[in-house]
Amino acid sequence: MEFLPILPIVAFVVVVGLAAYLSYYLKQRRRQELAAAATQLGLDYSPEDTVGCLGFPFALLEEGDGRGTENVMWGTWQGIPVTEFDYWYYEESTDSKGHRTKTYHRFSCAVTEIRASCRHLTLDREDLFTRLADHVGLRDIEFESDEFNSRFNVKCADRKFANDLIDARMMKWLLGVDGTFRFEVSGQWVLCFSKRLRPSELVPLIGNMKQFVDHVPRVVFELYGAGAAR
Repeated sequence: MEFLPILPIVAFVVVVGLAAYLSYYLKQRRRQELAAAATQLGLDYSPEDTVGCLGFPFALLEEGDGRGTENVMWGTWQGIPVTEFDYWYYEESTDSKGHRTKTYHRFSCAVTEIRASCRHLTLDREDLFTRLADHVGLRDIEFESDEFNSRFNVKCADRKFANDLIDARMMKWLLGVDGTFRFEVSGQWVLCFSKRLRPSELVPLIGNMKQFVDHVPRVVFELYGAGAAR
């Protein structure tokens, strides 16, 4: 009977150990599956970020109180340069008793480069929070299409650039894109991202990034391309 008080401690240790093993197992399995996916896509792969993905100039990569990248693929896919990676950030909070907790957010990201120097622009989906922001004066840019305005939240300090980039053809394409995917442009870089995907789901991510680039209007390259007048 004297061993009974020890049983909860033993059970706790076993549960923690199993959780740690499961986390390790899932991490290793994801790495193996991503390595196989990279081979199928004709890309290089590293479980560690040897590229320095946090250096890309995107607002997403500055979110939270801490952040990191891993599982990086890079190379050329269907004629365009591609860098794909796992990204996470966490937000810290403290309860009334001083206990601190971290809430993690995880994403799959695909980045490519174009021959233009774009203004920073985010293209997100409208939701309850973005609509509330509109009501307190943090309005996004509106376009001629009411349907597009109701479904997308576009932020850019340069309204002209936003209108140059998101023309009628781009709007039509975006309205047909799965709501899972969101976009950001900054300088010569284009980002397509979503909540973290399984390795088998990465082709739509990279494919939508390429389609976005394919729909960039010619005027963007004429006005903001290398050597264009500013």
